Amino acid sequence: MNLSNTQLFYGIKEDEITSLLSCLNAEKRSYKKGDIILSEGSITENLGIVLSGMAMISFCDIWGNNSILGNVAPGSIFAEVYACIPGQPMLVTVTAAEDTSILFINVGHILTTCTHACPFHTRLARNLLNVCAHKNLQLSQRMQHTSSKSVRGRLMSYFSECAKHEGSNLFFIPYNRQQLADYLNVDRSAMCNELSKMQKDGIIKYERNRILLKE
Repeated sequence: MNLSNTQLFYGIKEDEITSLLSCLNAEKRSYKKGDIILSEGSITENLGIVLSGMAMISFCDIWGNNSILGNVAPGSIFAEVYACIPGQPMLVTVTAAEDTSILFINVGHILTTCTHACPFHTRLARNLLNVCAHKNLQLSQRMQHTSSKSVRGRLMSYFSECAKHEGSNLFFIPYNRQQLADYLNVDRSAMCNELSKMQKDGIIKYERNRILLKE
């Protein structure tokens, strides 16, 4: 992956990133599908950047009910908020949704100017703030999708966002049926039944993760 195309390293050239990663003591790790990358209750000083694959962020309550909060695609980061708060236990679990490679970076190295006086730290810290702001926006979007009392309303809210993002009524979603139900906080069976009704009503057409919103 070309890290200069990611939000965190935006505006920093690839050759500059190479020396910067050494300064940040970055470490690459690989995970198999289903492996836990960071578990609820753990403490981390590192943020993670997905280099390949996909990570899934979930929350489990004391009754064992699991909710998908979002996915982390290649180039995106996770755990940055927890890494910025020393000693703050993770409230979520990060799992590899498929074989995944992660680049871990210590946030303290980003926020503190190194002894080599690298000129990129200020830009990196600014980019990190920008990423956190975008994450807050994504959380607000999920709250918007789950505000409807009906399953159809939640599905249409999410599909509308996907269509706007892709600039097309034809798009692919990153979740399987269970993950989508968890993300929208609805029962999987009820959601699948509603998808079938929406297709029968001529509102959508779908095949696995491929969704078409009809005019």
